[in-house]
Amino acid sequence: MPRKKSIRRICTDVLSAFGEIESYVKTVRSDLTSEKSISWIYEGAIIRVYRVFEQLILHTLIGAINNDTSTISNQMGIKFPKHLSDEVCEYLMIQDGYFDFKGRDGLKEKIKKYLPENHWMPATVRQTKYKTALEQLCALRNLAAHSSKKARVAALRALSCSRLKDAGSWLKKKGRFGDLVAVLKALAIDFQQHAPR
Repeated sequence: MPRKKSIRRICTDVLSAFGEIESYVKTVRSDLTSEKSISWIYEGAIIRVYRVFEQLILHTLIGAINNDTSTISNQMGIKFPKHLSDEVCEYLMIQDGYFDFKGRDGLKEKIKKYLPENHWMPATVRQTKYKTALEQLCALRNLAAHSSKKARVAALRALSCSRLKDAGSWLKKKGRFGDLVAVLKALAIDFQQHAPR
């Protein structure tokens, strides 16, 4: 019988990864004098933060299904066995592709596909206190990764500003990067506190 996945451990690992990224940014930034170089550090960091966040969501979903298959059975209308391995849970979500979502609304839809509305995970993600940070994370990551006109327009909307040079320039000012990561850490802690194991 497969072991049940520990969502609490996943969250601990994610919190540690966020801390490592913050430490890296702080260390490297202190050695740089060029504003352009500093902006690039933040652009790389936001992509890494997004990757860690994606893993948090994917592995928490896997854990939620692994710990209680009735969640996915109810959502998909298919009776699944009581015990599914992590690999089977992951396959149900990504098949032969990869895990992704489009913005906060896409994230909510992705989670809703596998878990009922009243489950603690979607209820946590829907909380208003996480809305702005999740929208900003997705928009800034896309701008840093793609720098397309569409990504810029989405970032301007998510950041509620009329001008924007690049993701890194916005993140490096006024402690914005640290503030954004702090909200993502709070979300991981929320998951940790609600998870059954």
